Amino acid sequence: MFRNVVVGISGGVDSAVSAHLLKERGFNVLGVFMRNWDEHDEAGRCSGEQDLKDAEWACRQLDIELRQVNYVKQYWTAVFSQFLEDYQHGLTPNPDVLCNKHIKFDLFHKHALQTLQYDAVATGHYACNSLGNYLEHADKQTQAEEARLLIPADKLKDQTFFLAGIPKASLQRTMFPLGHLHKPEVKQLARHIGLHRLAQKRESTGICFVGKRDFKAFIREYISSRTGDFVDIDSGAVVGKHEGIHQWTVGQRCRLNSYLQPYYVARKEAASNVIFVAAGHHHPALHSRHMHTADINWLCSQAHRELLEAGSLRCRFRFQHTKPLVECTIWPSDNAFDHFEVFLEEPLRAITPGQYAVFYDDVACLGTARILSAEPLEQTVEVNQQQPQQKRLER
Repeated sequence: MFRNVVVGISGGVDSAVSAHLLKERGFNVLGVFMRNWDEHDEAGRCSGEQDLKDAEWACRQLDIELRQVNYVKQYWTAVFSQFLEDYQHGLTPNPDVLCNKHIKFDLFHKHALQTLQYDAVATGHYACNSLGNYLEHADKQTQAEEARLLIPADKLKDQTFFLAGIPKASLQRTMFPLGHLHKPEVKQLARHIGLHRLAQKRESTGICFVGKRDFKAFIREYISSRTGDFVDIDSGAVVGKHEGIHQWTVGQRCRLNSYLQPYYVARKEAASNVIFVAAGHHHPALHSRHMHTADINWLCSQAHRELLEAGSLRCRFRFQHTKPLVECTIWPSDNAFDHFEVFLEEPLRAITPGQYAVFYDDVACLGTARILSAEPLEQTVEVNQQQPQQKRLER
């Protein structure tokens, strides 16, 4: 059985309580703090130093050793550079998904298992492992059963969306001690064991390297402004000017003056530097049922086999982690390897190229694919009739 566990300690309440729970169950626990962003580049405006101090304090309280690893260069290459490149090409990326995929569940995971020679990794994510949140059903020598990423008890804090892109193999050696708890219970437990400082700490939200700054001001530090036109998607008329497509995302209100209805970003064209806008929050150009995706990462072999054997897969979809799940069908694109089409049973607003389509069944996250494009609602009328024969995934 796994006994030696590395815990990713972030300086927040969730990772600290995870470490406590593991220690209480008799595991040999080592805390490791990951430094992923060089706050000195941002004139001290990142909270990384305070997070490290909180991590050190928590580990002293828990009597757990804390070490550090530095992934600043790797984070810049694998996450931040991709983030900037995507914005320059008119896409809207999700750095949290990329960080989990390339840093936390790849580099850090390998460091814990291969370099430190520990048995498993634990994190403070709100998720569950089908092998048990403490890998109760796993064996160090043989793991014939495939681990699955399950939806946690706390549906409001469910973080499986951000974990959907991680390597499937990493789940075999990953623990989620908070999977059966709700956030209020975690904070209550933190206060009970003397971690009041973390229980009352304000949770970080948004993109870590942006912090509290205005996003447009932040992105201007890295991508030069380039003036272009706002174009009405219905009439083709120029209705305003923008300072760069990287400063706008699909569905965002443009706040153009002197028009009866507010305009919203419907589509961006990097080559022409044009942002097409639609008048009215409910304009059909802002809603989609049909999208094209690529680079799918399967976390469930059964779902993958179902798609290959039946030619299509019925499951559930979301592209924003706080939104309700929507029934959908996936099928391979005809002429492109590793490209898939997704059709939703009900339209959604502002499906954004560059974001991630994350797929679920009733209990688990099946995987994710990157959204390449989404067809406006009026263009999807015939798509529903062109779908391949559907076969529902057994749940």
